[in-house]
Amino acid sequence: MALQFKTNMKCGGCEAKATPFLNEALGEGNWQLDTTVPEKRLTVLAPDTTPDTVQQAVEKAGFKAEILSN
Repeated sequence: MALQFKTNMKCGGCEAKATPFLNEALGEGNWQLDTTVPEKRLTVLAPDTTPDTVQQAVEKAGFKAEILSN
């Protein structure tokens, strides 16, 4: 099951800044950021990942993430 979050990451530069934090917390290839949609959706496919883990990694990178209801 994928977790989806609304973020304030607006561009490729934001994604590049967050990548090391997300890769460390979630594993490389276990997440995807879509900045073309209004909510700047972060989709997490990492198994056994909690919303708190994702939000903490995003906050460490200097951004915000709010879980979207599935």
